[in-house]
Amino acid sequence: MANAASGMAVHDDCKLKFMELKTKRTYRFIVYKIEEQQKQVVVEKIGEPAETHEALAASLPADECRYAVFDFDFLTAEDVPKSRIFFVAWSPDTAKVRSKMIYASSKDRFKRELDGIQIELQATDPTEMDLDVFKSRAT
Repeated sequence: MANAASGMAVHDDCKLKFMELKTKRTYRFIVYKIEEQQKQVVVEKIGEPAETHEALAASLPADECRYAVFDFDFLTAEDVPKSRIFFVAWSPDTAKVRSKMIYASSKDRFKRELDGIQIELQATDPTEMDLDVFKSRAT
């Protein structure tokens, strides 16, 4: 099973959309899904720049794993606007064990394809990716 998972391909669109988020800030977030049949990671959903953390949270299924990238804007203690690019590994407790294993074993390889990730966040339920969690990890 681990061999099948580590042989996961990454669709070109995954990297392309990420580069657009990073360099042009075209998107607020990107949700990625592993297509088990095709053995590849694909873009499932993109969030427009005006979309919020709530929209990202709502895009993650309650009982399936996903990867997501989130361009998080915040103010420092000195009121300086900054942003951090988060990689979210979403693995809810209710997801199938096989799915959790595939996502876990493919994560590092996939993350390496996305050059410019600054902070990684692992979440198993919505409270673990609350806005406050992003704020505390970003500063």
